[in-house]
Amino acid sequence: MTARLLTRGLRLLGTLLTRSWRLEVIGEQHLQRVRRSGTSVIFTVWHEQLLAPLWHRRDEDITLLVSGHQDGRLLARTAKRWGYRVVHGSSTRGGTRGLRGLIRTLQAGADVAVTPDGPRGPARVAKPGVLAAARHSGASIVPVAAHASAAWRARSWDGFVIPAPFARVRIAYGPPIGAATCGHERELLERGLRQAESAARW
Repeated sequence: MTARLLTRGLRLLGTLLTRSWRLEVIGEQHLQRVRRSGTSVIFTVWHEQLLAPLWHRRDEDITLLVSGHQDGRLLARTAKRWGYRVVHGSSTRGGTRGLRGLIRTLQAGADVAVTPDGPRGPARVAKPGVLAAARHSGASIVPVAAHASAAWRARSWDGFVIPAPFARVRIAYGPPIGAATCGHERELLERGLRQAESAARW
């Protein structure tokens, strides 16, 4: 009973925290351009910045790729409460299974979200899985970044960012990266994420 009450208390605190953020969204015209084309979207964000975009796009039936590690299981529970579907896998464990799940989801016309440097880093170094998913499915990658006026940073490999209560949070969407231009051009993806991050900062 005590553990159950503690879990409920943490969920309530998390809900109060996220609802206190003052969100500002820029660059969403890039996402709308992909939507109008009828192409599926691969939302791509560095692992450290995931929390705010995850909250922003809640209840849109997006599929999120998460690892089978303990932190991945915690993320999966949170994502499901926020209306996401979850595919398990990573570049280090179950990667092929996870990639196939993403490709099937994209080919069915749904959108997915990926942290290209997760689940264990190195931070801000994109792994090839997101590019392979775009190439095999024909989906467009949309870089996403988030910046908060005040935040806590976890003592983790990526310095996971948790925006503080009542923080201003800006989420930026960058120009899409089409499947035809991806190939193995990891630098193109990393550049897009850097540009989105620059746009998100005040």
